[in-house]
Amino acid sequence: MAQVPDNSKDIALWLKLIRADEVGPVTFGRLLARFGSIDRVLGASVHEMTKVEGIGFKTAERIAASRDKFDASEELELANKLGVWLVHIKDPRYPAMLKQIYDPPPVLYVKGTLAREDTLSVAIVGSRRCSLYGQEQASRFAHLLAAAGFTIVSGMARGIDTAAHSGALAAQSRTIAVQGCGLSHVFPPENAKLFDLISDSGACICELPLRAEPLAEHFPPRNRIIAGLSLGTIVIEASLRSGALITAKTALESNREVMAIPGKIDSPLSQGAHSLIKQGARLVESVEDVMEALGYVGDQLKDHTTTAAKEATEKVEAPLFDTTKFNLRGHEKTIYETLGKEPVHIDEIIADADLPAGAVNAAVMSLRLKGLIQQFPGNLFAKR
Repeated sequence: MAQVPDNSKDIALWLKLIRADEVGPVTFGRLLARFGSIDRVLGASVHEMTKVEGIGFKTAERIAASRDKFDASEELELANKLGVWLVHIKDPRYPAMLKQIYDPPPVLYVKGTLAREDTLSVAIVGSRRCSLYGQEQASRFAHLLAAAGFTIVSGMARGIDTAAHSGALAAQSRTIAVQGCGLSHVFPPENAKLFDLISDSGACICELPLRAEPLAEHFPPRNRIIAGLSLGTIVIEASLRSGALITAKTALESNREVMAIPGKIDSPLSQGAHSLIKQGARLVESVEDVMEALGYVGDQLKDHTTTAAKEATEKVEAPLFDTTKFNLRGHEKTIYETLGKEPVHIDEIIADADLPAGAVNAAVMSLRLKGLIQQFPGNLFAKR
């Protein structure tokens, strides 16, 4: 059994604050920004808290009266039994992309591992009641993108979500499931085996207490985490009232790419995706379309890293991607090692690698998706 990572420092104090009445992610962030530390927030007077934006006297009273009620020790003991660890937003292990949304969860519960390569994530979401076509496309896109080095993010719901996670697992790649209930539960129950497989090869995560039930009001907030973890969101088969459209909306609000796969024009399941396309979402039919929609992944990441991280990168002149962190499969490593900084024609790459043209083209596409090589006019390629 894999060793469970340590919890973030002072996590019990973070739990006491986030579980206090009237304290959601936005209020939590404002309190922390005002007082500078969790200790100071927990010790602040009602009068001091009223100086925080959005907190009136009655709200401050409710926070003060409830900030010691949550039994953090019991919660952490249960987490330990379940093999769950907790990470707060000030911990460097916290997902970098998720920090950039308006209301990031102050604390995440994690069953599994978080990895640096998860910064290269794509969300795939859609209807629970999907068609065979929808399932096939979700599994296909997830498999191809996962094989190219992306972590696939979804909500482990029935239908499209389950197909997406399964496609990533079939590629022996990382996938992250964001649950709409505490991690002491599995929802839907029939996905218990999938929950274990995802935890073993990626992570199941949640912002809710461990015993939180899968109530309807928990799922819309869950969707912002799915979008926030990802560079872009792909919607496959969704009705006009689908939660997948909430995910797409929050992706747009977080300045992330929204993509949709078209379906049958006479199917109600196509209405959500088609509506997104009419509103400007990128229509995607292939992995190449996804790559074009995302652009150069490295540029996307630079836009979403902190100023401090940018400055640190510039000072040491470190490459944005460390190739040792990627699981280069098949012929990718061979192709990557044949390339240098000077652009080389694809025919020369095929000749140097002594591989079939199809295998070289597939490897080149994967390396481009990972942001490790770039293409120039005239079918020329070079390392970044």
